[in-house]
Amino acid sequence: MSITKLALRFAAPLPDIGSFDRYLFFGPHPDDIEIGAGATAAKLAAEGKQICFVICTDGRFGGGYVPDMKPSQLAEKRKLEALDSAHLLGVHDVRFLGFSDGGFYKYKDLKREIAKVIGDFKPDVIFAPDPDVSSECHIDHLNTGNAVKQVSMFAPFAGIMKKYDAECADVKAVALYMTAKPNQYISTGKYMYLQDRAVFQCHKTQFPEGASETGAIRAYWKLRAIDFGIRSLKGQAEGFRVLGPTQMHCLPEAGL
Repeated sequence: MSITKLALRFAAPLPDIGSFDRYLFFGPHPDDIEIGAGATAAKLAAEGKQICFVICTDGRFGGGYVPDMKPSQLAEKRKLEALDSAHLLGVHDVRFLGFSDGGFYKYKDLKREIAKVIGDFKPDVIFAPDPDVSSECHIDHLNTGNAVKQVSMFAPFAGIMKKYDAECADVKAVALYMTAKPNQYISTGKYMYLQDRAVFQCHKTQFPEGASETGAIRAYWKLRAIDFGIRSLKGQAEGFRVLGPTQMHCLPEAGL
């Protein structure tokens, strides 16, 4: 560890993302929050925290297992799946931005709608996919993660948020899921079964019974939870790349 990074750790410690009251989760598609942070969401909901799920795109083109379904029909089906999944995790505030998946929208429009939700819900912590993973190629994941990072940086500034037709919000931290560089872990062993049910029982259009991909993803998922648990000495866990307000600007070591 470099001297600079060590000094940063002591001078500007990361916020403890489990210690707040209001949590806003952004998912590029109807199943991503559950895959990347579902057990954490279930744990926070069980603790009585205020939680909101925001689904950015409608998933109309993500139906490889239902090829005969029209895109508009698939979008409606996936919306119902997302509602069932969120409710199973204990989350009842679920919002849909309604953009088409596949990047068929203007990035500035996505960022504006994300800003409006942040200003309305006023979260302490915002979850989103990590857009800085070198292997990530999906435009919706990249756009959602980048938009959340950029808006979170300016969320406390009323003048800037007004440009998005949004209110300001005092965001304490961003927690990036599906990351290759977690720096904070949430113990989730007790809630892994809810996450499993939310994904594999609710999102049937994406994870049908008997599909080889379903079994492979389930195995990877369990191994990742064990890996994160070993790293953090927390049994089974989910890992996140956390950025506090201090780490969001002009501190390159915060991204290492």
